[in-house]
This record gives sequence, structure tokens and C-alpha cells, in this order.
Amino acid sequence: MPKVKTNAASKKRFALTGTGKIKRKHAYHSHILTKKTKKRKRNLDHTALVADANIKAVRELLNLR
Repeated sequence: MPKVKTNAASKKRFALTGTGKIKRKHAYHSHILTKKTKKRKRNLDHTALVADANIKAVRELLNLR
């Protein structure tokens, strides 16, 4: 049986915490930054946790059982 490959795009976008939760970055922080306020850009800079509704899908992309 062949190996199951991890989705390459997903392994670049997500990271695991020490307790096994999945971290993600915020969207809208890569371009067109001049019209966004400093506060908005600063808040987008922090990482967040993947929502409970999406955890199953992300774990399947990362091949986490």
C-alpha cells in the first residue's frame, strides 16, 4: 500500500502547539496594507487557533490521526 502524502500547502500554513492544538495565521495581512489601520495590522499579525468546526478537515490534510 502506498504512503499517504501530507498536503504540501497545509504543512506550510499550519503548525502544532505543544498540547496538540493547531495554529494558523490570519488572512488579509499580505498586501494592500496602506488602507488598513495600525491596530488592524497589529491584530492580524498574531497567530490564532483553528476553529473547532475546521479541526477535522485540517487534521486530515496534515495526516494527523
